[in-house]
Amino acid sequence: MIEDHSSCIRVSDTKICCSCYSKHIIKNGTTRTGKQQYFCKNCHKRFIEYYTYNAYRRTTNSNIIQLTKEGLGIRSTARILKISPTTLLKRIIRIAGKIYQPKNYTHQQYELDEMRIFIRKKANPQWLVYAINKNTKTIAAFYIGKRTNKTLNAVIKTVMHSKPQKIYTELSISDSKRNS
Repeated sequence: MIEDHSSCIRVSDTKICCSCYSKHIIKNGTTRTGKQQYFCKNCHKRFIEYYTYNAYRRTTNSNIIQLTKEGLGIRSTARILKISPTTLLKRIIRIAGKIYQPKNYTHQQYELDEMRIFIRKKANPQWLVYAINKNTKTIAAFYIGKRTNKTLNAVIKTVMHSKPQKIYTELSISDSKRNS
């Protein structure tokens, strides 16, 4: 999962730009710590020969995703990856910005369900209401909020836009004492 320093490729060995993979690179001085800097004549980017900070590794983002899915917190993930928590938070925000809304297909069957979750304290329960496409097993919509009609309707409206063939649910407004 976590790669060691020896598997990183040095620019001096490959003579290729890290960004555009051009072979038109030239040496461009050294850093204060003595590392060789390079300049790409093709994409006009500067980079150093060998990054020692773990956040620059190619596998860092995939490791962040994997450890987040496993339920690790910010501090423990940062400690395992040997990067700062601030850098980790910036990476999570950048990764989250690339998440796209799943495509909902028309005339499908959906299953709606809910799950009670806690945010900070058990005295403040929240409800995760979600819809799953029964054929593809993908999440079609979800909403987190109080156990009200507003929370349920947010998911139902999204599903209804896809003209569903059938919606399966065990949710009921009367048994959950929902408020408008």
